[in-house]
Amino acid sequence: METKTLLKEFSQYVILNICGMIGLSCYILADTFFVSNGLGANGLTALNLAIPIYSFVHGSGLMFGMGGATKYSIYRGQKEYKNADKSFSNTIYIMSALAVIFMLTGILFSGQLTRLLGADKSVYHMTKTYLQVILLFAPAFMANDTLICFVRNDGNPKLSMIGMLAGSFSNIILDYIFIFPLNMGIFGAVLATGLASVISLIVLSKHWLTKQNQFHFVRIKPSFRLIGNIISLGVPSFITEMASGIVMIVFNTIILHLQGNIGVAAYGVVANLSLVVISIYTGIAQGAQPILSRVYGYGEHESQKQILKYALKTMLVISFGIYLFFLLTANQIVSIFNSEQNIQLQEIATAGLTLYFTAIPFAGFNIIISAYFTSTEKALPAQIISLSRGFLMIIPMAFFLSFILKMTGVWLSFPVTECFVALAGIALYIKSERGKKNV
Repeated sequence: METKTLLKEFSQYVILNICGMIGLSCYILADTFFVSNGLGANGLTALNLAIPIYSFVHGSGLMFGMGGATKYSIYRGQKEYKNADKSFSNTIYIMSALAVIFMLTGILFSGQLTRLLGADKSVYHMTKTYLQVILLFAPAFMANDTLICFVRNDGNPKLSMIGMLAGSFSNIILDYIFIFPLNMGIFGAVLATGLASVISLIVLSKHWLTKQNQFHFVRIKPSFRLIGNIISLGVPSFITEMASGIVMIVFNTIILHLQGNIGVAAYGVVANLSLVVISIYTGIAQGAQPILSRVYGYGEHESQKQILKYALKTMLVISFGIYLFFLLTANQIVSIFNSEQNIQLQEIATAGLTLYFTAIPFAGFNIIISAYFTSTEKALPAQIISLSRGFLMIIPMAFFLSFILKMTGVWLSFPVTECFVALAGIALYIKSERGKKNV
């Protein structure tokens, strides 16, 4: 494929997907803003304790969406159209099964889950309410995440972006209405988030109503081999999303011990802003993925490398701008979410922003290189990168550095982890390229 054509297509997909992912991430940021202003520090603490479960649900939807859509694009690149439809059908099977499990968990075990997440008496009921509703809306969240990926990979990145933005703007509007005029509290915040996913699904349905879709649901028996392949390709996306949730749980536990509920509320501000920033890198990675999978299906190795270069250059420019912005405006940003003007919260969160966000170029690289491996059917190195940054390194690093440096160590554990994982990612890429030359 010609370089100019490749760059044009990359720019279109990535710009649209970044906009959409920022919109999608604003689901939680909107909740953070309205809850902090409507319910104060306790509401913010409850929200932060419950968000990891949202990340788990959202990550599961992305796992099936990215895994299934990647396989779909590869099959279409190879002109195996029946297998492409089978990828979609099997994705729907496994996504639906897990969504039902989430719903049952919300109905039967939300109280136990709330206590497990560390909620005390002052925030227990708010945390439980948020968890229950999030889990009851799990089918909508997961269907939305899955179909966004398939619609984008089906040559309609614009509609995919519009669906994500429609959901986000709906959430912001409904958040305000439910929390303030209707005075529905934390239930209003989470209900707005759930309904927003339904609105996004309605927008995405245009892809079928106008008969633009090239993927179709076919009545076949579930293929456990294909489902396993889909999950394998989607696991890095799941872990990337879950990394935020896992880090939140670990950090909440550590910070509760160091600074109590106010510390958790302060971390909530930093963590939720981080979700928005990470979504930009996810947007670059997911925007590049359909093109990468297609040129991989065609056997165009040089085009794959070119797309990777475009993605990394875009990431570095954005990272510089983001960090400069937070460095100059950290105090003002925190004050937006600090409605009670709590001095302790202000100090902790402001210090956290400047230290925590030194990680962003390394995190961006890790997300993009993991997506590159996934898009070219190299599941193992993608999983190594994702597992390392999501579980294997960040957890012991957080405990170790917080023991030595207290809150400073908590903030630094994220950039230190991402830096080490980035070095491993570079090594895995070099090894992969050498393997191709030896073939």
